[in-house]
Amino acid sequence: MRFVYEKIDVPHNNSFITRTMKMDPHSDKIHFHKNFELNYITSGFGRRIVGSNISSYAPGDMVLLGPNISHCWEVIEPGSDGHGECVVTHFYENILVSDFFNIPELEGVVNLLKQAEYGIQFTGDIAAEAADSLRRMNSLKGLEKYIEMLNVFNLLLSIDERKLLALPSAVPENNEKDREHIDKIYEYVFQNLENGINLNEAASLVYMEPSSFCRFFKKKTNQTFMEYVKRVRIGISARLLAETDKQITQICYESGYNNLANFNHYFKQVMNKTPSEYRKEFRS
Repeated sequence: MRFVYEKIDVPHNNSFITRTMKMDPHSDKIHFHKNFELNYITSGFGRRIVGSNISSYAPGDMVLLGPNISHCWEVIEPGSDGHGECVVTHFYENILVSDFFNIPELEGVVNLLKQAEYGIQFTGDIAAEAADSLRRMNSLKGLEKYIEMLNVFNLLLSIDERKLLALPSAVPENNEKDREHIDKIYEYVFQNLENGINLNEAASLVYMEPSSFCRFFKKKTNQTFMEYVKRVRIGISARLLAETDKQITQICYESGYNNLANFNHYFKQVMNKTPSEYRKEFRS
């Protein structure tokens, strides 16, 4: 996996842009940007990474993301054209403090966007209705497009079937050096999960002593380094339990654990159910 900062260009005469985009099945890029993003999957199946959360996605997947949260939609099973496809909306930077939402009637929308620092997944029939509005926005301009966007937010606010995906980051968005350090650590974790994570190695990547590194990581991410590693491992194992017929013991080792008892303990701690219960429930 590669971690990349992206600059999203929203034309100066627009508050947001909505596009239908192809998703490359060969991409291994986890990226982040300063824009809010609303992403709706129209074709393809795969693995979604939002912060420390790793989950499966399918057509109909809808997620609202806040600024600076690392994310990736990895295409595992593309659509008929050999790609995945999504309808994605990006808002211009700092829109939350602009006049776009600065009226009392939109207080609920502002609160929803503040929750998006966790990443919010929406499901159900109303989410599909919101997706129809997003598709229509591709052909609209000016005031009509603005009104349709407000309709999308109105629908999202009425959805009870929503899930927060990840822990928020405490990294100040204007501190690029801290962001570079955190993403270098994230990349190290993803590349070394199966072979083993070493605290000293992780600390050396950002030129810190282990004790200083641990304080830095906790301050910037609201979780300890080992809590982050544990959540990533459990996220990977949950995907394997849901998507494959591999034995639980094999999944234990592939997600970086060398002891089945520890794996079962941590999985239940994070997911509130054992691996076998999770697989049974997911497939029922």
